[in-house]
Amino acid sequence: MTSSIKDFEAAIAELETIVKKLEEGELPLEKSLELYERGVQLSRFCHARLEDAEKRIEILNERGELRPAGAALDKDHEPRAARGEGAPQASGEERGEGPPRLRNEPPR
Repeated sequence: MTSSIKDFEAAIAELETIVKKLEEGELPLEKSLELYERGVQLSRFCHARLEDAEKRIEILNERGELRPAGAALDKDHEPRAARGEGAPQASGEERGEGPPRLRNEPPR
């Protein structure tokens, strides 16, 4: 078993093979521990690649333009909507200002 990891897909395939072997329960303890350790390495590799991919995902902004996902996140990686930014505003009626006025209607 080589310690190098080629890419995400190869890591997933190897991890699946390891899980099957461990689930069979036919291996000696030392071999099981060796496979388990390799599985942890592969799992960490895959998790890191997935985090990298998430950072690269592009999202649509309000105008439909593409921009990196990082542009919509603040320093704490919290989406703007979760911070209340870009959320719908309450109408005047909801704020207790009465129904909306017509253009030529005098102020109340």
